[in-house]
Amino acid sequence: MGAFKRWLDRSLTAQAILLLVVGVAMGALLRRDEPPVSWFLHGGLYGAVAVTFLALQRRRLARAVGADPGEIARLNRGVRHREVPAEPGKREAMRRLVDVQLRQMEGARRWMPYWFAAMGFVAVAVLVLGIVTGTLVLPLVTALGVAGLCVWVLWMRRRSLDRLRHMRSALAAGSGRA
Repeated sequence: MGAFKRWLDRSLTAQAILLLVVGVAMGALLRRDEPPVSWFLHGGLYGAVAVTFLALQRRRLARAVGADPGEIARLNRGVRHREVPAEPGKREAMRRLVDVQLRQMEGARRWMPYWFAAMGFVAVAVLVLGIVTGTLVLPLVTALGVAGLCVWVLWMRRRSLDRLRHMRSALAAGSGRA
């Protein structure tokens, strides 16, 4: 499983394959009455859009950090495991990576209330539609899923911020800047 996760982390092709499989599976679940060719076309289209977005994001991050995407994946793994590199070049690249990611996460903080309001609106709307139509099980499961997603996002955000702040202080302490 670890090798699969590393392959998925480093390879844009692996991400594209996974997106295609998930897109086709979602098409099969949501469009049962349509032919399987339609599932593949929709999955391929959505996957192509997502891979294009991922490729642009990876290129922008590589330029900001000054490292190739494979090196960025290794640096991100070091951040996740709280490992500070010994080589000065890698330390500087990791410092830039941590700074970029912290800036992105702190900048996204202002949009969090709007995102949660939109998710809450979706959950309430689905519940109201369920009450009106008389089916309450699926809307209740959907609302609980939305609430669970919001809690997970908050938890992962806090965890990521803690890791990034720890790495920023560890990199500053190790380079003589405190």
